[in-house]
Amino acid sequence: MAYTNGIVSAQCKQPLLSFGVISDVQYADIPDGRSFLGVPRYYRHSILVLQRAVQKWNEQKPKFVINFGDIIDGFCPKDQSLSAIKKVIDEFNVFNGPVYHMIGNHCLYNLPREKLLQMLNIPSIDGLAYYDFSPIPEYRIVVLDGYDISAIGWPKDHEKTLKALNFLRERNPNSDKNSPNGLVGLERRFLMFNGAVGKEQLEWLDHVLQDATNSNQKVVVCCHLPLDPGAATKEALLWNYDEVMYVIHRYNCVKACLAGHDHKGGHSVDSHGIHHRVLEAALECPPGTDAFGLVNLFDDRLQLAGADRMESQEMVFSC
Repeated sequence: MAYTNGIVSAQCKQPLLSFGVISDVQYADIPDGRSFLGVPRYYRHSILVLQRAVQKWNEQKPKFVINFGDIIDGFCPKDQSLSAIKKVIDEFNVFNGPVYHMIGNHCLYNLPREKLLQMLNIPSIDGLAYYDFSPIPEYRIVVLDGYDISAIGWPKDHEKTLKALNFLRERNPNSDKNSPNGLVGLERRFLMFNGAVGKEQLEWLDHVLQDATNSNQKVVVCCHLPLDPGAATKEALLWNYDEVMYVIHRYNCVKACLAGHDHKGGHSVDSHGIHHRVLEAALECPPGTDAFGLVNLFDDRLQLAGADRMESQEMVFSC
């Protein structure tokens, strides 16, 4: 594995915290294919990327690993969904430490969220998948549930499903709600494979950020869906990313937002100086290449040391 630049060796100071990251493994035991945009996808190879990631992390000894969702693909035959997810989880469990998961749309295409939360050991109240933890006193990690309001994953008659479907009907006139045809600009995010953060989760986030501020902690927010238009394609954004960022921008404690979902990756710095980094997908690695990384957190910056197709980057925090 080769890092794409020398930022790791360039700094002598030891990080306060290191953790592994990977996104969009989307494993399936099916032949290679392509996205709707024609980008090649390597369904069987993706689990080999994960295996190499775990091997590397066990050598590096990060404190934990975060999986940014979509561990199996929507094209996985439904009679194989359970075994495919178990196979990927078994690979994560080879890591010598905690693994924190979040759910993505492809996970929800395969299994209901209730089953996924149990299998991925995600802390949950009322079927929701948001949580936070403080691995060291200086930092707090916040994991959002981007499919809190969603047309996939909840039972068909669930109030959250009905709310999501009504939301889409009002904003996307296409019969295929995964089609952005005719939608302009940021409206192109109103697609069924995206979702939203609900009112209760927004209130929880506000409380967590207030508590982090009181505790003098810096915060890294993680979500499967990107939270800034500058870092991702418009079709990949959280439906109500603006409401989430309104809460985040009320505080100075959030230094970076990390996401998956938009496979090509991306980076931006928003109007409040917060870094947004979308992680490149393991699924789109040709055989023999990788996309995973090690995040090093310092008091004043975040370093992402990426393997192969995951671009390494240093993100210096604003004051």
